[in-house]
Amino acid sequence: MGRVLVIEDDDRIGRLVTRALEGGGLLTERACSGTAGLDAALRRDFDLVVLDLMLPGLDGHEVLDRLRAQRPEQPVLVLSAVPEISARVAVLEAGAADFLGKPFAVAELVARVRARMRAAPAGDGGRWLQVGPVQLDLHRRRATVAGARVELPLREFLLLQHLMTRAGRPCSRDELLADVWGLHFDPGSNVVDVSVRRLRGRLDRPDRIETVRGVGYAYAVD
Repeated sequence: MGRVLVIEDDDRIGRLVTRALEGGGLLTERACSGTAGLDAALRRDFDLVVLDLMLPGLDGHEVLDRLRAQRPEQPVLVLSAVPEISARVAVLEAGAADFLGKPFAVAELVARVRARMRAAPAGDGGRWLQVGPVQLDLHRRRATVAGARVELPLREFLLLQHLMTRAGRPCSRDELLADVWGLHFDPGSNVVDVSVRRLRGRLDRPDRIETVRGVGYAYAVD
């Protein structure tokens, strides 16, 4: 049974989210301020944190930043009424695993929560992913190339993980937006291309990630 922390100060929405997740068989805990939510997230283990952005105490952006710094393995789903696509993309770039706008459909919320929990690394047998000299620690979300540590922001780590899992097969930009950024629409920016360019610069060889013309990208198999 999964454990979810809901950080939401609006009592009506907080009770709605909690009831929906508990009805789906999940154990939930709720915090009504950013300060209390961050404290709970750092002291206890949760499979997922559902985070509002407009919070008393610490706002959601600060909670996300501190949580990413201290517990980078913790997946966070942001639940917010922020309307601008650029703001949503920025939250995902900051390390959130997914974003769902308010108002939302309860069924979609539960489905997204379950999807993000399934995506979290589980069990020691699935901890390591290696293709050639590049190895990923899926629990600690760390990358090494030929034994040397490579520092990757969360989104670039997830991008590399996605490409390595499908090594030798082309991945479309739409697929990467959906599976890596949790975006099921075109954000009107070149976020995928920019992230691929940055990731190439951090690897030992930029040609490990090939451009597949008219499709997207593929991780090259040596």
